[in-house]
Order: sequence, then structure tokens, then C-alpha cells
Amino acid sequence: MNDSLKTKKELILQAAREIGAQQFTPAEIDQLRRRLMAEYGEEGKTGNDYIADVLKTAGIKVVLSLQEEAEDQYEEEFEDLLHFKTLEDAEVSIMRLDELMRKFQAKGEHVAAGRVLDVGRLGKRRAEMIARNHKVEPQKRAEKEEIANWFRIWLETPDVFFDWLDVRKQSPEFQAKFPPEELETEAVG
Repeated sequence: MNDSLKTKKELILQAAREIGAQQFTPAEIDQLRRRLMAEYGEEGKTGNDYIADVLKTAGIKVVLSLQEEAEDQYEEEFEDLLHFKTLEDAEVSIMRLDELMRKFQAKGEHVAAGRVLDVGRLGKRRAEMIARNHKVEPQKRAEKEEIANWFRIWLETPDVFFDWLDVRKQSPEFQAKFPPEELETEAVG
């Protein structure tokens, strides 16, 4: 097929194959764009966004930011992180977030660690939203308010959070607000 008869998409995909990158970051996309202009002049002139769209549509991996790269690289780890139906679920979620954040910090993966904090902020906002919803029963709203507070404190002071939580759960105020299940069952039985 004569190059002058190829569509711009075909030229982009051919150049991508020639470059042979596993994934296309902004640097590779820019390299591809310059290559098209050098080889085809005006006919090869196109923008980086268009090139990225063509590559994505063709199923070629395109990573446009460090954030995206961290999300792709650790996608499985971020999956299904936020649970706070109960106080116990929330504690487990925060433990998982804390473990991930420390793992990423230890590896120097600052973007991924930042994403963990973003997930924590999302958890806090969701819990606050439920706590303010007057359609939700008062006890559940109180739990969500407590959980939002846990997320806030973990985000502000992760190094002391779990010590604080142990003390918090033993406080008379907490125990009165959220009596342990065993005590409730004994009272009924």
C-alpha cells in the first residue's frame, strides 16, 4: 500500500509499531508525532491528543501521567479498598490503606502513596455524606460520623492512629455509643 493512500490513523499505528514501545507515555507520543512530521510533512502533522486516542482505540497501552501509571501498576491493590458498613469494616479498610501507604512510601512510590491518601479522603467524604443524610437511621449516622472521624485522624496522624483508635474504642463515650455485640446478645439471651 502506498503511504500517500494510508489514513492518518494507519500512519500513526505504523509508526507506533516501528517505535515498538510496550506503552506510550507523553515522551513516546511526542516522538511518534515528530517522526510522522519528519517522514510525511504536512500529511503527517497531528496533535498528541489525537495520537493518544488512536493508540488507545487500537488497544495500545497509553499512560499520560504518573498518576495513571500508578493506578495501572497497582490497580489490583486499590480495588475494593473502601468498606465501612460497620465500624469493624472501617477499621480493616483503614488498616489496608495504612499498609499500602507504608509499602509505597518504603519503595519511594510517592504517586501511589498519594493515591492511597486520596482513597482515604474519599472514604472520609462518603462517611460524612452518609452521616449528614437524615434518611439514614440515627445509629447508622452516628457510626458514619465516627468512621469519618477515624479517616480524618488517620489522614492527619497516620503514625499514631491505631494507638489512638485502641484508646478511643475503650473510652466510656465510645462504649456507650457503640456497645459491643456480645453485650447486646447477652442482654437478650
